[in-house]
Amino acid sequence: MDWTTEIKAATARISDHVQRTPVMQSRGFGLSYPIEMKLEQLQHTGSFKARGAFNTLLSQDVPTAGLVAASGGNHGAAVAYAAHCLGHKARIYVPEMAGPAKIALIRDAGADLQVVPGAYANALEQAQTYERETGAMQVHAYDAPGTVAGQGSCFAEWQDQGLAADTVIIAVGGGGLVAGALAWFGGSRKVVAVEPETSCALHAALKADAPVDVEVSGVAANALGARRIGSICFDLARQQDVASVTVTDAAITAAQTALWRERRLLVEPAGATALAALMSGAYRPAPGEKVAVLLCGGNIAPDPLA
Repeated sequence: MDWTTEIKAATARISDHVQRTPVMQSRGFGLSYPIEMKLEQLQHTGSFKARGAFNTLLSQDVPTAGLVAASGGNHGAAVAYAAHCLGHKARIYVPEMAGPAKIALIRDAGADLQVVPGAYANALEQAQTYERETGAMQVHAYDAPGTVAGQGSCFAEWQDQGLAADTVIIAVGGGGLVAGALAWFGGSRKVVAVEPETSCALHAALKADAPVDVEVSGVAANALGARRIGSICFDLARQQDVASVTVTDAAITAAQTALWRERRLLVEPAGATALAALMSGAYRPAPGEKVAVLLCGGNIAPDPLA
């Protein structure tokens, strides 16, 4: 696939529907070097997911049966929001572990919300059943070309904003976001994939040299808790020999706290996971290596202002 062409097309297609999120240079967080950050938690519905949702809906014919998606929370909110904006009906399946804040966000967007027992994989099974029975269009959270190209627009945008880093550090769940980065950069910049120790589908797949099922738990599981890495992400990660590291829940919450205390940036645990790799030393840049961190989501549970 010509990913550069696909991502350029996606960037143009969704430009009137998504936020051009800000970037900043920052020192602190106990680091001896500066970092660049892109604040994608300020995107519509509080995460980068709106990019892939809008690109999918705008690049395909939506059937009269509407849309269906499975989500740990952020993807469902993005699909619900995009469907509402574009006039489509949507059914969203989420696991109970999504939490009340993300469930409320989906419900407020007007989607037909279905909360199911278990984890993301259980929600996906029910979404696939609904797709077969009704003919609704499945909007996959991470393992579809339209989703990956939409997420890739984040990095095309960042580059246009003057991204100077040699290395971009990105949190990974199912792999749509990091796949978008790998697809856009094509090896021109180093990409570091960061996962929680207790939800590390990409890390496990790279060790096994094939996607494998993993157990999912921890503070970021409702955003990064994919049981198996997407095939698009795995193929790109293996081709580009991506650097893969894991971090503890304690490291994630320390980074989340530091972002608030030092920069008044409020992010969910998943949104702090990339920074956690630097703060904890899970990834140590070489001398002179310029580093950038993507803050991917801000849907905290419980809502701090509720």
